[in-house]
Amino acid sequence: MDKIADQKENVFLGSGWAFPVSFSVGNHQLNLSANETNINESINIILNTRKGERVLESNFGSGLQQFMFRKIDNTLKGEIVETIQFSLLKYEPRIIVQEVRVAATDVINGIIEILIIYIYAQTNTRHNYVFPFHLKEGTNLTQK
Repeated sequence: MDKIADQKENVFLGSGWAFPVSFSVGNHQLNLSANETNINESINIILNTRKGERVLESNFGSGLQQFMFRKIDNTLKGEIVETIQFSLLKYEPRIIVQEVRVAATDVINGIIEILIIYIYAQTNTRHNYVFPFHLKEGTNLTQK
């Protein structure tokens, strides 16, 4: 399939400003993202946004930060899964979340890895997204 036909087929996936917002060096144009990249950036924005952070849309985001500094156990993992499923259902209509897996990859440093398996709502194409979540902020600090 040629590139133009592929772009037309994926037009429903959307496009928008790249995240983080940046400009091209040569022509000072705003960088854009499209298709799968745009959806993954959208997921990242939703998961990293605190509830109340956006003034005009105070309920936007996942609120994952509420789980910071908590003990990593099955209850916490279940709450994270539920929070992510609800947030993506509400704020990312282009995908249908099939499964969310939470794994403690580095318990000492408070890092958990979240695997989100989803399909595109219009084509049933399956994809996944890995989101590293740090339960401890400021982990680069050292004790003296």
